[in-house]
Amino acid sequence: MLYYLFTYLHSLGLPGVGVFQYISFRTGMSIITSLVLTTIYGKRVIVMLQKMQIGEEIRDLGLEGQMQKKGTPTMGGILILGAIIIPTLLFAKLNNVYILLMLTTTVWLGFIGFMDDYIKVFKKNKQGMSGKTKIFGQITLGLIVGVTLCFNPNVIIREKMQKYESGNKLEKITNKIKEKGKSTYVEHKSTETTIPFLKNNEFNYASLVGFMGKYKRMAAWIIFVIVVIFIITAVSNGANITDGLDGLATGTSAIIGTTLGILAYVSGNFGFADYLNIMFIPYTGELAVFIGAFIGATIGFLWYNSYPAQVFMGDTGSLALGGIIAVFAIIIRKELLIPILCGIFLVENLSVMMQVSYFKYTKRKYGEGRRIFKMSPLHHHFQKLGFPEAKIVTRFWLIGIILAVITIITLKLR
Repeated sequence: MLYYLFTYLHSLGLPGVGVFQYISFRTGMSIITSLVLTTIYGKRVIVMLQKMQIGEEIRDLGLEGQMQKKGTPTMGGILILGAIIIPTLLFAKLNNVYILLMLTTTVWLGFIGFMDDYIKVFKKNKQGMSGKTKIFGQITLGLIVGVTLCFNPNVIIREKMQKYESGNKLEKITNKIKEKGKSTYVEHKSTETTIPFLKNNEFNYASLVGFMGKYKRMAAWIIFVIVVIFIITAVSNGANITDGLDGLATGTSAIIGTTLGILAYVSGNFGFADYLNIMFIPYTGELAVFIGAFIGATIGFLWYNSYPAQVFMGDTGSLALGGIIAVFAIIIRKELLIPILCGIFLVENLSVMMQVSYFKYTKRKYGEGRRIFKMSPLHHHFQKLGFPEAKIVTRFWLIGIILAVITIITLKLR
């Protein structure tokens, strides 16, 4: 909103207001605004939740310090959502299709998480929303995101003509562009994405359906939509599972968000994309404003969520954070980097799947269920081994930073 106001003032010749035309300035303002909102209003939200008696119900799992958390206010994710949405509305271009998709994701999954927390807290149903309902909501969001990326005319990539001609010409060319120098560039819709560690680090989903003849273009987009649905569901649930220790999901999300911000900036800047020889995606530079709000919101919330936590985000926050990360990575065509960048979420998810599967298998085979880990998700396994909660969280953060660095260097390490 402020972007449009100051753009109008700039057209009138008012000095100084042109700074709002720069993405870097608006990103900085977005970070600052979200930090201010979370740190200043965080205490007020906590007091409000306490007055409403919105406290966490704790099952005794025999973990050290666990029962002391009973009654800690939950549903603090509403603070994160507000600190993401408000700065984005203030500083981003709201006619940008990618910004609209990110806002939709935030509200959509935030609402699903809120309803889950509401059922747990106010309806006193410890199971919360049924798993099928959650999955249905995530699948629906995946369809919205996937179909929008398929059909919106502003969702395109730009690449050198010789690179386009040597690739899979499944897509209709929408516009040829003469750039400075001797190179010719073409903008077109594509199902290409980035694949790490390879010299020509782009993978086209269309290559999976080349045998389908005249239907291969349609089939490529169908595969793309299915991949989008899977990634959104997996990452949002992974973030939800990771949210089991004070500050773990919040800090991990902040690290991932910072990395995605860097990737979005270089992917949406023609100069950087050309220098790094990576896919240039027009209009994605604006996502830096959104991810700035995301980073500020998670860091600001960590002020109150770090050990010992004064508030928990609940599913209101964790489902939204995971979904935001997933959709953001898909938009900038870096979804195949998620297993590296979101390695913490992946391992936490896998630990639960392995534990449950192995328990069921051994129960059928031996009549008694056995476990791989002392407890799942993985962070509880380390608690059972006697590691202090703060140490587990800090070490997971450090691993997250290492994974983030590896993700960034894949831009050149091929």
